[in-house]
Amino acid sequence: MTRLYRFLTGPDTSEFCHKVTKALSDGWELYGPPQYAHDPMSGDMRCGQAVIKEVESAYDPDKRLGEY
Repeated sequence: MTRLYRFLTGPDTSEFCHKVTKALSDGWELYGPPQYAHDPMSGDMRCGQAVIKEVESAYDPDKRLGEY
């Protein structure tokens, strides 16, 4: 088994929530609480959420994590 890690990021919008929901529906699990930070360049709030997933296959650094 291989444990994969992703950190999803985006503006604090419903689109970010959909990104996390899609990852959960694809078998990823939340890893820790969400993170928020103010982007001084744009003036917007940015979100981040770590997710993990255990897979049978070996890790391939050339493969996009979302493809697992």
